[in-house]
Amino acid sequence: MTLSTLDFVSVIVPVFNDTERLAHCLQALEQQTYPNHSYEVIVVDNASEDDVQAVVTNFSHAKVVVEPQRGSYAARNTGVAIAKGNILAFTDADCIPAPDWIEKGVQSLRDVPNCGLVAGRIEFSYQNPQQPNSIELCDSVLYLQQDLYLKHAKFGATANVFTYKSVFAEVGLFDQILKSGGDYEWGQRVFTAGYQQVYSPEAYVYHPARHSFEQLYKKILRTTRGPYDLSQSSTYSLKKFIKDIARDVFPPFKTFGRARVDTIHQKLQLWFVLTFIKHLTALERVKAQLKFG
Repeated sequence: MTLSTLDFVSVIVPVFNDTERLAHCLQALEQQTYPNHSYEVIVVDNASEDDVQAVVTNFSHAKVVVEPQRGSYAARNTGVAIAKGNILAFTDADCIPAPDWIEKGVQSLRDVPNCGLVAGRIEFSYQNPQQPNSIELCDSVLYLQQDLYLKHAKFGATANVFTYKSVFAEVGLFDQILKSGGDYEWGQRVFTAGYQQVYSPEAYVYHPARHSFEQLYKKILRTTRGPYDLSQSSTYSLKKFIKDIARDVFPPFKTFGRARVDTIHQKLQLWFVLTFIKHLTALERVKAQLKFG
């Protein structure tokens, strides 16, 4: 890629409070291998109580815009609307992009003809890297598996996605009514429109694993409620519900196989937590289907 053909990239980072981790994210984005003059960072303050502007001021590439409507997809849409770049890159305030994240993401996008979506790898970080707890391990094998998302559901989690601004012009913005599943719904539209989608292990970010049951339970509630937001636009069918329930109650052989555990004690503990979480997810899905609770 020569300087004359270099794409301008707009990195869009929604944030609600969480200014401490936002600062680490912006520091990583400040130190990218991609040429300094060829990218911008748009921080979308989703009506935070924290002083987001005070943090953003410390970073030359970043600017802040406020989106008062709560919801990460509304915030991302605001970022898309003001982005200068012909390429858009999405990550979250709690993520740490690798130093060559933009460079590798742009390369992956350009290398595939008619590419509409690059889903980059998401590596998990742990409170104690040498000894992650069972909740952290569970989170790391259940969620943000970008290669599997792309293969089986034709989307990438917006913690790490690259696309062209022209793709939004054709398929539309994120559905900002959704609180969860908006990246899935948008990815489906990109796929239906005939664009190629690719997984990029080279364009990676680090994401902190949830380390407590309370944090993981909030994730379960959000992701099981997401399909019922989607059902308002008729994309979540009874057939899909039954398929999801069957997957939830089936023993977690595949997810367990992805975990990096060494001792028998860790393996037994992880198996128990995975099974419990999957059954809890099934229960919450049934409650949502019956509009109970």
